[in-house]
Amino acid sequence: MTRESVGAIIILALLLVGCNPNPANTNMPPPFSLTRDAMGVFCGMNLMEHPGPKGQIITAGRIDPFWFTSVRDTVAFTLMPDQPRDIRAIYVSDMARASSWEDVGATNWIDARTAFFVIESRKRGGMGAAEAVPFGSRESADGFAAENGGRVVTLAEIPGTYVLGSDTAGGAAEHDRSDVRLN
Repeated sequence: MTRESVGAIIILALLLVGCNPNPANTNMPPPFSLTRDAMGVFCGMNLMEHPGPKGQIITAGRIDPFWFTSVRDTVAFTLMPDQPRDIRAIYVSDMARASSWEDVGATNWIDARTAFFVIESRKRGGMGAAEAVPFGSRESADGFAAENGGRVVTLAEIPGTYVLGSDTAGGAAEHDRSDVRLN
């Protein structure tokens, strides 16, 4: 192999790494598109029949994702000790790219670990409960909070009591989501 060909291979490898949309976790599977077949894990209802942001969790033990009619339920799933721990990816709707609250889009998914969430706003999720409204940028989340009330937090800062409810949260209220490792 010549010196020039080795240099070309190195440059090509660097370009390919630079094109990786998720360099932090190259093993993270891409999100699934939302379809009419997506049914919520907790409610058993069709996601497309409910307004507001949605969620999906991809695990190593399943071919298809766990679907959620709300982001609040998505986060709650990660806190419940009886749910699978082999999580490979957590995606939520990027509401900055949604057409409307009723039409969040089939492919507007963002990694929940990098999203900004507005909690305690006036907007209600797909099942009529308080919602954690996700955005891909802090600026979009701040704008939503200015219009709808609430405060902006990261995934790790969402209180367990907010997603599980104060009556059922128990010890999970202070649960640290950093132990939800992506496989």
